[in-house]
Amino acid sequence: MIPDASALLAYMLDEPGEERVDRALENATFIDAVNLAEVLSTLVEFGRDPGSVTQALTQAGVLGQSLTVRPLDETQALEIARLRPLTRAADLSLADRACLALAASLDLPALTADRAWAELNSGVRVESIR
Repeated sequence: MIPDASALLAYMLDEPGEERVDRALENATFIDAVNLAEVLSTLVEFGRDPGSVTQALTQAGVLGQSLTVRPLDETQALEIARLRPLTRAADLSLADRACLALAASLDLPALTADRAWAELNSGVRVESIR
């Protein structure tokens, strides 16, 4: 499973859908570095320190165990760019497209709170947490 920023934030903030993300974390789960950066950036807006957040996630057995951070590579960069025209109408961000690119490269479903993804024809299986 490849959660996007909205899915991981739902899990971390106990929002609707967090239980679906929790179940996903029971199996091999990956997140790209761009989506992790988006999660941390959002939490900074709530006054949280990103270093403390990553430390807490690591100590809780999430980062590095249940959830593995993957860097982007050249193939994924090309896929992110290819997805731009396909996802423009749904207003997907670069991080959203990075999630889809990682999911495509690992042949795993993407997990999101964004219902607009269900309408995409990206070739990636998408599961909504809400």
